[in-house]
Amino acid sequence: MADHADVLFELGDDHVGVVTLNRPDARNALTHGMYAELERLVRDAPAAGVRCLLITGADPAFCSGDDVRQVMGGGQEGKAPLAEGERTPRLTPAADALLHTDVPVVAAVNGAAVGWGMELAMMADLRVASEKARFGELFVLRGLVSDVAGLGRLAQLVGRERAAELLFTGDVIDAATAQSYGLVGRVVAHDDLLPTARTLAAKIAANPPLAVQQLKAGLRGALDPDWHDLGRWVSSTLGRLFLTEDHREGVRSFLEKRSPNFVGR
Repeated sequence: MADHADVLFELGDDHVGVVTLNRPDARNALTHGMYAELERLVRDAPAAGVRCLLITGADPAFCSGDDVRQVMGGGQEGKAPLAEGERTPRLTPAADALLHTDVPVVAAVNGAAVGWGMELAMMADLRVASEKARFGELFVLRGLVSDVAGLGRLAQLVGRERAAELLFTGDVIDAATAQSYGLVGRVVAHDDLLPTARTLAAKIAANPPLAVQQLKAGLRGALDPDWHDLGRWVSSTLGRLFLTEDHREGVRSFLEKRSPNFVGR
């Protein structure tokens, strides 16, 4: 499993595979290539001998979501990446890989996890956060809906009312608040983050892998929605929202560092 320049992978003797998002200057904002590499690494993990995946980001951020210029078209008219009719609505392939793998996933959230970065953290089975971590479902501020984890997993973790508040406002919360909400299992000093997360991942990897995989499959069957059906709804909804004035205004105002003016069309 060779490294991609912006997504690094390392497999240790403890069967823990460490995936590091590696665009620190862009706060690990995701490009199309990074999505594809993340999907590939997750799908290839079982064959590579990975018993637990650990996902983190190169400091100072975990993941700031989509690269707004490449993935969101920079707010320019006619640049919508998911315009209606462009392709068949489907679950995001990287999300498909993460949500359906039987390999346990631990997220070591070292900084901002916002937009799809928060989605990525929620697609993990366990979250360990640095005291510097921040979480935010920013999609509404770009005139969009979240991906499936914001709809199908956030309320499981924090309850429906807090999930609605985070989704509808786009507010960013700190690590202590995230822990009090139940969004993360533990918060540790920044320098202790990777050792703590690695110890947890190695403990999981040391257990019988077939039993662990079946436990994860059982949890998915008992608790999760139909991710493919929800993914089709999200994809088709995004296809419409990407074409709105409010989406373009949300992206332009972010890039221009000013308050947005939403008009409802």
